[in-house]
Amino acid sequence: MSRARAIITFASGRRAKVGVVVFWLIIVALAGPLSGKLTGAEKNDSSSWLPAKAESTQVLNLESKIQSPNIFDAVVVYDRPSGLTNADKAKAAADRARFAGVAGVVRGQVAGPIVSQDGKAIETLVPVNLGSQGWNKASGAATSLRDIARANDAGMSVYIAGPLGSAADSANSFKGIDGTLLLATLAVVIVLLLITYRSPTLWLFPVISAGIALVSAEALIYLLAAHAGLTVNAQSAGILYVLVFGAGTDYALLLTARYREELRRHEDRHEAMALAMRRAGPAIIASAGTVILGLLTLSFAELNSTKSLGPVLAIGVAVALLSMMTLLPALLLIFGRRIFWPVKPAFGTAEPTTRGFWAGVGRRIAIRPRVVWILTALVLGVMALGLTGLKASGLTAAESFVGHHPDSVVGQQVIDAHFPAGAGQPVVVVAHEGQAAAVQAVFKRVPGITGVTRLGNVSVDGDAFLQGTLTSAPDSQAAFTTIDNVRAAVHAVPGADAMVGGNTAVTLDIAHAADHDRNLIIPIILLLVFVILGLLLRAIIAPVMLIATVALSFAASLGVSSLFFNHVFHYGNADNSFPLFVFVFLVALGIDYNIFLMTRVREETHQHGPRRGALTGLSATGGVITSAGAVLAGTFAALGTLPVTFLAELGFAVAFGVLLDTIVVRSVLVTALNLDLGRWAWWPSKLYREPAPEVEPREEEPTAVP
Repeated sequence: MSRARAIITFASGRRAKVGVVVFWLIIVALAGPLSGKLTGAEKNDSSSWLPAKAESTQVLNLESKIQSPNIFDAVVVYDRPSGLTNADKAKAAADRARFAGVAGVVRGQVAGPIVSQDGKAIETLVPVNLGSQGWNKASGAATSLRDIARANDAGMSVYIAGPLGSAADSANSFKGIDGTLLLATLAVVIVLLLITYRSPTLWLFPVISAGIALVSAEALIYLLAAHAGLTVNAQSAGILYVLVFGAGTDYALLLTARYREELRRHEDRHEAMALAMRRAGPAIIASAGTVILGLLTLSFAELNSTKSLGPVLAIGVAVALLSMMTLLPALLLIFGRRIFWPVKPAFGTAEPTTRGFWAGVGRRIAIRPRVVWILTALVLGVMALGLTGLKASGLTAAESFVGHHPDSVVGQQVIDAHFPAGAGQPVVVVAHEGQAAAVQAVFKRVPGITGVTRLGNVSVDGDAFLQGTLTSAPDSQAAFTTIDNVRAAVHAVPGADAMVGGNTAVTLDIAHAADHDRNLIIPIILLLVFVILGLLLRAIIAPVMLIATVALSFAASLGVSSLFFNHVFHYGNADNSFPLFVFVFLVALGIDYNIFLMTRVREETHQHGPRRGALTGLSATGGVITSAGAVLAGTFAALGTLPVTFLAELGFAVAFGVLLDTIVVRSVLVTALNLDLGRWAWWPSKLYREPAPEVEPREEEPTAVP
């Protein structure tokens, strides 16, 4: 036995299985306390999300010379539609003094109260230093300010808006990650495993293995975040839960299915597990390796939130793979065949999948495979037409939350109605001191800008700071156009080296970075997947065919998602990074099913020829692939339990795409193409040059699965 085989089958040893379980128990005992610290290691400040080289990010870095980058401005908004009373104005003035007592408030810089011209609203700007904790501390500060403003409000409506209010509402939305999301994911996995295995006990082992993998991955990520500079934020932590359980359970299903097959052929369960790991293990490892490499391509992104996501999730998948290839086999061996009760795979019994649903589907496809794949491709093409309505130009503040409008959104709407729309979120311009006057002059003349002033009348390292107020809502298209116009104007001032920042500029730069990342990373992933499939299948035509089906599946999934977003859920828009994230998850995770199906088809083709190989490959893997797809889709759908539009959209699109991929694309379209292409699918490998003779079984006989 080669060294590679010995490593793959290590956990199937008679003595090794107990040692493997003890090893993981030690690991989880050590990892448990560390995993609980991961939330505290998250970096949710602006710099951990923004594109590092963007103009707005550079402005933030320069601003840190005159004030802490951890200062978030809260806009306390008082609203009385019937008109403010003198008592209302007196209360707002008294509240200003009380705000100074809130932890983190920068004393001497509270501005206001400012009464609107129509006399119906008041705003007070309160700068709050959140320290290194970023938005993790924002919720507490916002609550303290809100409590003061709402005390004895006499019927006034009070809101906390501005950057601090947005940070607080975002933090509150992600609070469900540790509870709601994890419980929802567990519930989905358990229910689907119960349905798949039809056993009251077998589901425990994939769930236990995935849970231990999650705790171990969180501990490792925490150590890297605390001591090696790895960046983790709330978004990557939330997706980590889903991915570890989803991908880990997929690998468990694939391995367990092959183990159950081998138990029917081998009386010794250790021998059966060794063969299952030897035959299914390379495909599972190749699948996980492709997912890991695909996720690591996100490291090429300009957007920091995307760049940091790749390594975090890659670690999660790697630990899940290690757990499913060692701990899961050891647990299955310790408990023996009885774990499959009530349908135990007895030695010598026929494999039920040979006469199951997918065997029948294969026989029907085989009658006219060309008609099947052409019609299937046309249907997917029609579904992809929905792409014309996909809006992925970024989410406004009001669009960012599902099912409700939090305080910061309603507060901003009040500001837009009664004050200059950009109040509280100024446009910041940095320029060399010598040209500051000229820059200020052109800044004032830009349409859409009002109230241009010198920030603090200070100059730091030869740079002057200016700020102006937008006349349009800070997250509107009109505001983005104004930022472009401001940049064009101030960049034209000779020798000023002016740069434009502020929240609106940040949002615009994020959109540009997302476009760059999508155009760079998608081709890299496609090339990577093609190379891996080519090496694994030792062919060219089959990988090209699979890549084409991946692209069609992705387009169809986005098309249908767009229709649902626009006409069912009424989201109105999608995040700039939405297409890239959907592509990464659908392609990187969908490659699991490609590899598992095609390696089995190749194995069967080598023995029985391409036609029998395609049919047997489908009948043997169709059930487990659709089950794995259902589990993965269910775990991503659990993202919809969080009131965050981006995650809800991502969860729906990936869940729908995975189901489409496993039920239609992998099982029907790819099988029909395999049958139609025959030995050409394996060009130029040995399978193409020396095809095995076809031995077609009689219809009434079960298809043997070697």
